[in-house]
Amino acid sequence: MRINIDSSESINVIKIRRQFLFFIKFLRSSEMASNSSNGTTTTKPPPMPSPLRNSKFFQSNMRILVTGGAGFIGSHLVDKLMQNEKNEVIVADNYFTGSKDNLKKWIGHPRFELIRHDVTEPLFVEVDQIYHLACPASPIFYKYNPVKTIKTNVIGTLNMLGLAKRVGARILLTSTSEVYGDPLVHPQTESYWGNVNPIGVRSCYDEGKRVAETLMFDYHRQHGIEIRIARIFNTYGPRMNIDDGRVVSNFIAQALRGEALTVQKPGTQTRSFCYVSDMVEGLMRLMEGDQTGPINIGNPGEFTMVELAETVKELIKPDVEIKMVENTPDDPRQRKPDISKAKEVLGWEPKVKLREGLPLMEEDFRLRLGVPKK
Repeated sequence: MRINIDSSESINVIKIRRQFLFFIKFLRSSEMASNSSNGTTTTKPPPMPSPLRNSKFFQSNMRILVTGGAGFIGSHLVDKLMQNEKNEVIVADNYFTGSKDNLKKWIGHPRFELIRHDVTEPLFVEVDQIYHLACPASPIFYKYNPVKTIKTNVIGTLNMLGLAKRVGARILLTSTSEVYGDPLVHPQTESYWGNVNPIGVRSCYDEGKRVAETLMFDYHRQHGIEIRIARIFNTYGPRMNIDDGRVVSNFIAQALRGEALTVQKPGTQTRSFCYVSDMVEGLMRLMEGDQTGPINIGNPGEFTMVELAETVKELIKPDVEIKMVENTPDDPRQRKPDISKAKEVLGWEPKVKLREGLPLMEEDFRLRLGVPKK
């Protein structure tokens, strides 16, 4: 028996079938995306690395690219990577905030290469891992040329992801606690989406890093790139730029020069300070582990700006004055990482206390400023 269906009914059947298939496809893609963000599963396998990785008769060194490697954190990371004789390290830096002096002990070493390069331009090298640190991190520098800052975060990250895709490299992005903005949740966990002003004077950095994280996950889901994202909190230590505008370097430089320590009002705003050696250890554990992140890397010890000024005064120059000055726009009121995830999945937590780290930074600043200890 033949059942007659008029044309309008058949069109409706086709529409319903299409909607059903689209719904099934949507559910599958949503499930894959959810798995990807919660663990290491991706929608497609990662690109193949260099054939040398699977060679039976020749064990090649691990080739590692560090963008921004002439900077403060980057140069300390290079020092640690170079301690492993199986690592070859390539640094790409445009020296906007970095310096060759930070890497002078490695220049000429057979396992080290230094390239003057701006990440907003494509880079063609053969590497196995990429630590993508390139971006000015101090308000003085990133507000100096905000358009270039957001280009570095967006186009620079796109270029590094393109490189990772071509050569099958694993890539780690150093994002920032600034993605949380002026947080309404305290302390900040990785699941917090943040409270950010998209049009403020700091937005080139805050929103630039948020877009960089988006790009990382989109390349991970769409192309199978192995990614790692670290959200790093305030870091201090030797090799910081002396006049970079960040509070620890400001206070130490002012104390050594005999100038008043300038605390921005109201002075009750808080920050957490991680010593650079602890930060480098956290980044390397994240790179070598199997978690995509994002993962907070920072010291949960929280200090008000007045408390920090009093500590610097006590340790470096007890007779120095503390002076209150006007604050800058969009300055976060509080900042403290929840590092439960780093402890659980990386086995990492900071070791150096603020009172132990400040004298090490003071010693470095004294040498560079030519101020001997009395």
